[in-house]
Amino acid sequence: MATKSANLYARIEPNVKEQAESILSALGIPASSAINMFYKQIILNRGLPFEVKLPADRMVDVTKLTEAEWDAELEKGYADMTAGRTKPAKQAFADIRKDYNI
Repeated sequence: MATKSANLYARIEPNVKEQAESILSALGIPASSAINMFYKQIILNRGLPFEVKLPADRMVDVTKLTEAEWDAELEKGYADMTAGRTKPAKQAFADIRKDYNI
């Protein structure tokens, strides 16, 4: 195991630090270990270990849609379904249970 002798100083929002450290504490992981894991993932992935991008679309507020806009949204959903870009509800819920250990 390599000797840990380098220091990292970062300024972050206090509430972000508090929330993250609370979760790490519940997991039994010191913040320094989590940061070390993050850096190792950056090395392994040769970049950030998650996707960084702006959301493609915002959630649609159906209460503000005209009839034509509502029809267009339904058409998009139907197109996704026929193109195979959806999954059955049972599979979606099974994936959620698996991902969140519930």
